[in-house]
Amino acid sequence: MAAINDLIAQIQDAELRNKIEQEVNRMNKQKKFGLVFEEHLPECTPLYEMPVNCGSNVALKSGNINDIYRVIAINNEKALCIKEDEKAEWNIADLVVVAKFGEPIYPYLKQIDSVCNAPDSDLWHTLIEADNYHALQLLEYLYAEKVDCIYIDPPYNTGAKDWKYNNDYVDGNDSYRHSKWLSMMHKRLRLAKKLLNPKTGVLIVTIDEHEVHHLRTLLEDVFSDYYIQMTTDVINPKGVTQGRFSRVEEYNIFCFASDAFVAESNDNLLNLPKDKKYPRWKGLLRSGTDALRADRENMFYPVLIDESIQKVVAAGEPLPINFAPDVEEKINGYSVAWPIREDGSWGRWSVGADTLSMLIEKGYVSCGKYDKKRKTWGITYISQPNQKAIEEGKIIITDRNPITGVVTVEYASNENRVIKTVWHRTSHDAGAYGSDILTAIIGKTDAFSFPKSLYAEHDSIATIVRNNKEALIIDFFAGSGTTLHAVNLLNAADGGHRRCILVTNNEVSDQEAKILTEQGYKPGDEEWEKLGIAHSVTWPRTVGSIKGCDINGIPLKGNYGVEFELYEADDEISVISKTNGKPIRKTVYRKVKFQQYPRLADIMKSDGFLSNAVFFNLGFLDKTTVSLGRQFRELLPVIWMKAGAIGPCPSLNTEQLPTMMILSENKFAVLLDENYFSEFEEKVNQDSRIETVFIVTDYEAGYRTMIQNLAVENTYQLYRDYLDNFRINQGRKQA
Repeated sequence: MAAINDLIAQIQDAELRNKIEQEVNRMNKQKKFGLVFEEHLPECTPLYEMPVNCGSNVALKSGNINDIYRVIAINNEKALCIKEDEKAEWNIADLVVVAKFGEPIYPYLKQIDSVCNAPDSDLWHTLIEADNYHALQLLEYLYAEKVDCIYIDPPYNTGAKDWKYNNDYVDGNDSYRHSKWLSMMHKRLRLAKKLLNPKTGVLIVTIDEHEVHHLRTLLEDVFSDYYIQMTTDVINPKGVTQGRFSRVEEYNIFCFASDAFVAESNDNLLNLPKDKKYPRWKGLLRSGTDALRADRENMFYPVLIDESIQKVVAAGEPLPINFAPDVEEKINGYSVAWPIREDGSWGRWSVGADTLSMLIEKGYVSCGKYDKKRKTWGITYISQPNQKAIEEGKIIITDRNPITGVVTVEYASNENRVIKTVWHRTSHDAGAYGSDILTAIIGKTDAFSFPKSLYAEHDSIATIVRNNKEALIIDFFAGSGTTLHAVNLLNAADGGHRRCILVTNNEVSDQEAKILTEQGYKPGDEEWEKLGIAHSVTWPRTVGSIKGCDINGIPLKGNYGVEFELYEADDEISVISKTNGKPIRKTVYRKVKFQQYPRLADIMKSDGFLSNAVFFNLGFLDKTTVSLGRQFRELLPVIWMKAGAIGPCPSLNTEQLPTMMILSENKFAVLLDENYFSEFEEKVNQDSRIETVFIVTDYEAGYRTMIQNLAVENTYQLYRDYLDNFRINQGRKQA
């Protein structure tokens, strides 16, 4: 630094010298841990829906997005543009409006589609098609410090043209690819942090070896006040090799806010399920000493069995010792088990009839097989010491048979309850439970490269929100839409009401872009856009997983439309996955490592998930028309999301705006004409379902006076609240 300071001191221009000195000092403070990248690499995004007007910043659709011109005149569908002293004229159809990151933006949401599989539920997930930087700016306005978990799977920057920077794919020949990747991530992570609950929020980022060390260092900088920990997940048991080690893993980096912790689990994600220790159920038939009928007469009674479902249904009254039972006689239509010993003599049960009835009600009694020799059933129960261990949490109930009501229990030792930092589960295989599931739903084998295993994402998110059934989860690198699918799976398993927001762009693959270009299409054209990720992968997968069918409406079977055939040979098990009867993958496992296929797969049936989702495209508004109140229709979905995205997203189909909207189903209300406040106040205060109110007024004092009389928790002033938030995007500091 001394040498740099000496060189700076030699600069004659005082203003230039001061600016350089300030910039060097700033860089010196921000570059930590040896992480060096150019933070100010320009990043822009095309806005295809924005009209080209005088004053617009534009670029050629077929050119470099950074080659920006300003429109100075429009005549006969042609635009005269200027860049510095260079002028050029192009057809408006060949131009796209460009926004530089950091410029003020005024976003809105345009509804494209929706899927409703739970009309009686107010749970609505959202998918937003957008550049994720601008979507994050919108989400900051909507949900600052309200998000419980952010899960992202960013591009891994492998050099294989798997992501774009400034609308161009980045490959291994780009000497600045690491710097571009870090710059791209840095901008988005700073915004993401603002969304998280500062006390209990958690960020989860998946990554592989190409950027893991850079990312970890970057997170140490942006999330310096968070606790950061990494897990290693085996996602490709077959491995990928290039003549050296065969890589089988990727990494999950967790950033925990101060009061955020990992939820306890019945699966530590490392040890095999067979290594778990299960409590022994005790035989109901007394053995050892004092085991005869004569030893405890009141413990000789009939136990009623429902043979059709193999369930113990009730305990009868004790039979006096001078009576012999008819072991084949039924009671109340049920078969009967009597305490008959191996030698055929009369024995006794281990507990009394009243105690057994209580245990049956709790699901602590299990019916075994019929013993032809003894002409009775084997019956087991959870002994008194183990019942106490359940009350103390030393033994946990992990499941309950939906037919018999009998519980499944296991020891809650630290070995099983605390999740390890190395995860090895067959269900995390990205081939069988990522690619194959996606193929089954959307019917294409190469629609998306390397989708995550549904169960790997489920387990990652569950570690954070398992105990929070109302959690809000965001994924702004949504890709194939696995995160929303995983959240629905988690909700289905425990009756949760967790809500998910996905954000993805609508990029086409490099290969598809070349073909479309050869055919004369440009980005923004309908033929181009329908092949993008959002329209061809993320949304179809969302619809299919919710409705329980593929894109052709054919119900999914088994494990989300993927059928498995298992073949055993020596010490190996071969698993062949099929879709529509056609083999699509073969995986070989060692028997000692093989685990049963996903424990949650049976949740998915042909009726899908009881949830709903809406698909939006993020567009941009003119601030003047917003302030004049001309864009309320466009902003209504934004208002709906800010009020909690409860119920179906409302819309306005009338040309004239109403004076007010009382949307009880959505739990919010809007006053558009303050002259009608008295009527509005009466309706809002009489409707206990209204939780959020928006008031359109230019007068701060009037707004403050009106909200004092409203019995609601949340109030917002339109359009001031909206405009003020996005106007300050330019040049503002981002923590």
